[in-house]
Amino acid sequence: MTALVTSILSPLPAAAQSNNAVYTFGGEKSQEVPSGEDYAKVAENEFLTVAEHPLSTFGADVDTASYSNIRRMLSEGQLPPQDAVRIEEMLNYFHYDYPAPKDKEPFAVSTELHPCPWKSENQLLRIGVRTASLGSDMPPRNLTFLLDVSGSMSDSNKLPLLKRGLRTLMESLTEKDRVAIVVYAGSSGLVLPPTPGNERETIMQALFGLEAGGSTNGGQGIQLAYKTAEENFSKEGINRVILATDGDFNVGTTSQGSLERLIEEKRESGIFLTVLGLGTGNLKDSTMEMLADKGNGNYAYIDSVEEARKVLVSEGGGSLVTVAKDVKIQVEFNPVSVFAYRLIGYENRVMADHDFNDDKKDGGEMGAGHRLTVLYELVPPGKLESGDSLRYQEKRETKPGKDEELALVKIRYKPPQKDESILISQVVPVGIQETISGDFRFACSVAGLGMLLKKSKHKGGLDYEWVIKTAESSKGNDRFGYREQFVELAKKAQSLDN
Repeated sequence: MTALVTSILSPLPAAAQSNNAVYTFGGEKSQEVPSGEDYAKVAENEFLTVAEHPLSTFGADVDTASYSNIRRMLSEGQLPPQDAVRIEEMLNYFHYDYPAPKDKEPFAVSTELHPCPWKSENQLLRIGVRTASLGSDMPPRNLTFLLDVSGSMSDSNKLPLLKRGLRTLMESLTEKDRVAIVVYAGSSGLVLPPTPGNERETIMQALFGLEAGGSTNGGQGIQLAYKTAEENFSKEGINRVILATDGDFNVGTTSQGSLERLIEEKRESGIFLTVLGLGTGNLKDSTMEMLADKGNGNYAYIDSVEEARKVLVSEGGGSLVTVAKDVKIQVEFNPVSVFAYRLIGYENRVMADHDFNDDKKDGGEMGAGHRLTVLYELVPPGKLESGDSLRYQEKRETKPGKDEELALVKIRYKPPQKDESILISQVVPVGIQETISGDFRFACSVAGLGMLLKKSKHKGGLDYEWVIKTAESSKGNDRFGYREQFVELAKKAQSLDN
C-alpha cells in the first residue's frame, strides 16, 4: 500500500485486501424483499478487459430514490433487498464540490485517480459531471400533479405525507407559475384546473381535500395529466408532470410494456416527468423507475417532509428544470494504461456502444445544478492475466494510445428543445494525484456501503468500520447534515448485518 493511501484514504488492512480473505455476514433473511414490494433484478457489472471492450457506454442517471428507500428500511430495522441497492443513486444523492461549467457550457467534467481502497493494487477513477446552476431566476413553472388516491395510498406515509410534502413546494410558487392537480383511482379526474401559483388558498384546499379510496387506474391518469399539461404548455418555462404513487397499477393500462409505450409517446411533447415514490409494503420500485427512465425524467423516494423539501424546493432546479436531455456518457480506455475496468453501478443504464452516436436512442435527463458521480475500478497493465487463448479466433488487438492518457470521456446530449445531439469530450491524464479530495473519500465510503449491502463479490476487504471511519473524516461542509446522516445509517447497517 502506498504512503499516499496510508496517510489520506485510511486504507483497509493488508490482510483484508487479500483475494483469499473470507467474510461472514449475518442478516441474510432480513434482506428478503418486503411483502408486496417489487424491485427489478440487477446483475452487478463485471470487470471487462480493454483489449476486448475498450468502450464503456451508459445513460446518465441522477435519480436518488434508492438511497432514501434504503434509509427508510434501515430506519425500520431491516437490511434492504440487494436489488433495491443501486449504487449510482446512492452516490448521486449527495452534492459534491465539483467545478462549475464556464462560459455558458452546460457541463463541467472533472476527474480524480487514486489507489483503490479495497484493493490496493488497483486504481479508482472518479468522473464528476456538474451542470450549470439555475441561480435565483426560476423560469415559469407549468406543473401538473398526478396524484394516486387509490385505497393503497391511505397509509400515513403515503397520501397524508404527500400532502404535507407538497405544501413546501406550493409555498414557493409565484403568480407566473401554473399548478393543476389530476387524481386517479378507479377513474381519473381534474380536481384543480391550471391555477396561478400565488393562489395558495385555492391550491391548498384542493390538495388537502383529497382522500384515498378505490383501485388504481394509472394509465388513464397519466393520459389526462399529459393532456392538461399540453393545453397549458409554456414555451419559455418548465413543463412537467409530477407523478406521486406507491406504484400499484392494478386497473386499466397495467402491463409494463403498455406503460412504457405510453410514456415514450408523451415525452416527445417536451413535457418531462418526475416520479415520487411513497410508502412501504406495496412499493413498486421497478415500475416507477421504468416510468421515470422512459419519460425523460427523474425518480425520488419520499420518506419524510424533509425529503420532499430537498427534492422539490432546495434542489428543485435539478428536479424540475431540465438543462440537457438524452445525456449519454462513453469512456474509452487506453490499453497502454488500463488492462481492465469495472463500472460501479449504472447497471440498468448500460447501453450498446454504437447507441452512443444514435440520436434516436434515449439517454438520461440532467437538471440545473445536478452533480453526477461515476466510479471505475481499474486494473493496471500486468496485474491480471487475460485467461486461456481462444482456439478458433485470433485475439483482437487494440491500437495503443498515447502514454500520457488514461482515458477519453465523451458526453453526448441534446438541449431541452432540440432533437440533434452535441458532443463534448475530455482526456483523463495518467497518474495518481498527490492530493485526494474529501469528496472522493466520501464517494468511496458511499460506494463501499452499497457494495456491502449488495454482498458484492467485488467488495474485497471492505467492512463497515472502514466505511464509517472514512465517511466521518470526509463530511466537509455538511450544510444540511446529509453526510452525518449517512454515517448513522452505516452504523445502523453494521448493527443489522452483524
